[in-house]
Amino acid sequence: MSAFKIGINRWTLPGNWDVKTCLRVAKESGFDAIEFNMEFEGALSPATSDADAQQIRRDADAMGVALSSLSTGVYWQKPFTHPDPQVRAESLELCRQQLRLAQALGVDAILVVPGVVTPDVPYDVAYERARDALQQLAPEAERRKVAIAIENVWNRFLLSPLEVRDLIDRLGSPYVGVYFDAGNILAYGYPQHWIAILGARIKRVHVKDFRGDIGNIQGFANPLQGDVPWLAVRSALESVGYQGYITAEVGGYRLFPELGLRHIADAPLQGDVPWLAVRSIARRVPELGAVENFPPYPHTR
Repeated sequence: MSAFKIGINRWTLPGNWDVKTCLRVAKESGFDAIEFNMEFEGALSPATSDADAQQIRRDADAMGVALSSLSTGVYWQKPFTHPDPQVRAESLELCRQQLRLAQALGVDAILVVPGVVTPDVPYDVAYERARDALQQLAPEAERRKVAIAIENVWNRFLLSPLEVRDLIDRLGSPYVGVYFDAGNILAYGYPQHWIAILGARIKRVHVKDFRGDIGNIQGFANPLQGDVPWLAVRSALESVGYQGYITAEVGGYRLFPELGLRHIADAPLQGDVPWLAVRSIARRVPELGAVENFPPYPHTR
């Protein structure tokens, strides 16, 4: 059985925690890594210097916790597919800055939302714009040795694993791949099918659960509380040889956030279905017990 490395996304932690607190609590909660996010402003933004990003890496090393990748939500506001050419140019520059920061942090993958289909941006136009943007950015990713990993999100775009596979293959760069989210896919597909088709193109994995009986954005939940077939997901990841980070991206607890993080890091066995936090499945057999309810997941990234 594979021993995956588990991480937690910074968005799961309280917003008022500083970087060192996030690193310390992630380590104390049992995570191998933390995934920070590039924001428009803040500790990690396009304005952050290489020196400041490198200090975060030194702090992480001192704390004994890895940095898994660099996520972001900026492409929802400034997508590669936007109707305005100026916004598209700004989006490309944001990605260049994200690649720079990732290199300074010492991580080798970034999360990118590849585009959004809207009433003003038809599907075929979005595809062409996203493909062109990724073609322009691939040389920069190769130069910095940081992979651009496009995530499956609720953007009405790239709705088939065959389509994603073919887009990646046509780009022809080992530094453009997939950031696969097992929870996001459940509204329109089966995660184990996507994993089998995308295979080695998968650079990173996000996990959250999703309740089909709710069926909308309020249906996102803590792993083991929804309908994601975790054993099939685990088996599919093992079958394609995935050995990277599996990062939980959930809402977290509003009260007692440290307790919530420990529950995420060591989700208990549920009958004979032990998955997520991966450590429970691949490394430990924790005591049986109930998982506390999480607040609804606030977004679809």
